[in-house]
Amino acid sequence: MSPRLRSGQGPRQARSAGIAPRAESLREQIEEANYRYYVLDDPQITDAEFDALLHELIELENAHPELRTPDSPTQRVGAIASERFAPFEHARPMLSLANAVTSDELRAFDERARKAAGTSRVAYVCELKIDGLAVALDYRNGSLARGGTRGDGRIGEDVTANLRTVKTIPLRLRVPASVEARGEVYLRKTDFERLNAAREHEGLPVFANPRNAASGGVRQLDPALTAQRRLSFFAYQLVSDEGLRTQWEALRRLAALGLPVNPNVARAEALEDVLAYCRRWEERRDDLDYEIDGVVVKVDDFALQERLGVVARDPRWAIAFKFKPREARTKLLDIAVSVGRTGTLNPNAVLKPVQIGGVTVKSATLHNIDYIKSNDIRIGDTVLVTRAGDVIPRVVGPVLVERTGKEHRFRMPDRCPVCGADVDHPPGEAMSRCTNAACPAQVYERVRHFASRGAMDMEGLGDVMAQQLTDLGLVRDIADIYKLDRAALERVPRMGPKSVENLLRNIERSKQRGLARLLYGLGIRFVGTQTSAILAGDFGTIDAIAEASESELQRSEGIGPEVAGSVALFFKQAANGEMIARLKHAGVDTTAPKRPRAAEGKLTGKTFVLTGTLENLTREEAMQLIVRAGGKVTGSVSKKTDYVVAGADPGSKLTKAESLGIPVMDEVGLRKLLR
Repeated sequence: MSPRLRSGQGPRQARSAGIAPRAESLREQIEEANYRYYVLDDPQITDAEFDALLHELIELENAHPELRTPDSPTQRVGAIASERFAPFEHARPMLSLANAVTSDELRAFDERARKAAGTSRVAYVCELKIDGLAVALDYRNGSLARGGTRGDGRIGEDVTANLRTVKTIPLRLRVPASVEARGEVYLRKTDFERLNAAREHEGLPVFANPRNAASGGVRQLDPALTAQRRLSFFAYQLVSDEGLRTQWEALRRLAALGLPVNPNVARAEALEDVLAYCRRWEERRDDLDYEIDGVVVKVDDFALQERLGVVARDPRWAIAFKFKPREARTKLLDIAVSVGRTGTLNPNAVLKPVQIGGVTVKSATLHNIDYIKSNDIRIGDTVLVTRAGDVIPRVVGPVLVERTGKEHRFRMPDRCPVCGADVDHPPGEAMSRCTNAACPAQVYERVRHFASRGAMDMEGLGDVMAQQLTDLGLVRDIADIYKLDRAALERVPRMGPKSVENLLRNIERSKQRGLARLLYGLGIRFVGTQTSAILAGDFGTIDAIAEASESELQRSEGIGPEVAGSVALFFKQAANGEMIARLKHAGVDTTAPKRPRAAEGKLTGKTFVLTGTLENLTREEAMQLIVRAGGKVTGSVSKKTDYVVAGADPGSKLTKAESLGIPVMDEVGLRKLLR
């Protein structure tokens, strides 16, 4: 007996004992990665690295079945179902897929299928592998009865109420059938960017990728929160419909029932067609408005699927061809701050160049200072970077195990890196902003807003004209608008004599819009149309507002510390004061009739809500009339509302007012109150 063998131990057991620690290590790494990905939303390794670990464990367990344990990750199809939801038991196991990353692995898959079929060619169906969350939908007599997540393949989570909010999931089928349809809930790239922009604006953490946002959206305890995600759905499998012979027929049946099927599915007569499909979509993946990370290849013939069967967690009749990884690790060399068009200070990662999906990535977004802090990202870290479609690459987070102690934390600057003005970062806000209305980085957005209808209302100076004037250097801040003359405007492409004449006339008219419209047009943080009207009515001149202290500003109704601080900081900037002086020199009216004192106002103590389109007054004009008479205008109807002024197409505010018994009047009624 070999001295290496213990008594009663055979050579195979000895080999297993030697590799058992490696198998256990792989299981621990995979479980840790799953926990960080699904529970913490804090991935530490890339998808490609995870797949490599799982692939190695599968090979070890296949070679040494005695090492396979019931709790091995190879025996689990998906994540364990959450206890927050009722269980959703699948009538048939909802399986996962084995992965192929090379054409040779696809050829081996094809060889097995052809051998089972006993033919030289096997037909397949190719489906884009949507990066989202797999769900099952149970329809009874044509109505959606239940919906659940995959879970562990046997038991998922009952998320019926949430799935009902996904608009692309029909609540009733076009044909009254009892079927189970499976598919993928996902988030479109455009909706993902909208969602993250809204979360940034609200000071909330942004999502790392559309897949995590979709998965979290389906698992919300409040269906209203799921609805806010604007999730979408594609169906790809029909489980319980009799008489179908092929996957291609099943997809056609799903579409006929009214379920959305991805329009890019294709039937392939042989493997070479499959390979061509995979190559084409790996090149074109950025053309889509949703993330894909590969192609699912399925044997088309159901009878052949039955013969091929299932091994462990994977059906032998389907495989997922994974595209080249679009995540990578690299060094965070520095964090550079740029200034956006609205004055936001945006931190960007300066990276050691790394290849991701065939593209060299040198920089990536870090969103905002709260994102950096919450993810504990430090300069000098090894970081995980992902590149998703045409979205700018972003840093997902640091690889903590590679931290050396030499890394250091980042601090957002107190001065604008473009113009040197003070930076405003109110407590609880995610974004920092430059306070200089003449900051070169913000010129276009400032000019566009200043000329908009709600502000100075310069017809003819819209988005395109604002861009042209700033690109040509004709306007460097909003005061420069009033320096424009015929000679300057004739330099603008496609500006004929009549267009020049009209724009100059509208610019001249804008000088008489008054202080409230001017204040709104200046784009001061937190100062909208209502706040502008209140400040204008209380102070009467722009100079009085500029000279007021924060405590004096807060004496105005509805002006709290946050708004007062923002207004004071704006007027503190020397560049803003110089710009306002030039506006006054150009003849812009910087005054307003002062609001009557409480005892004098006809509408003092009364709260109004405006809805619909009034006959003669704009919304802003009606609001100014109410505020000047001592009244208050709010945006929503409540029991504290005294009057609702309704015009044409009033919407839900009128309905709520009537249900609460609140008096409703038209424009004529409002004017009578003001007499």
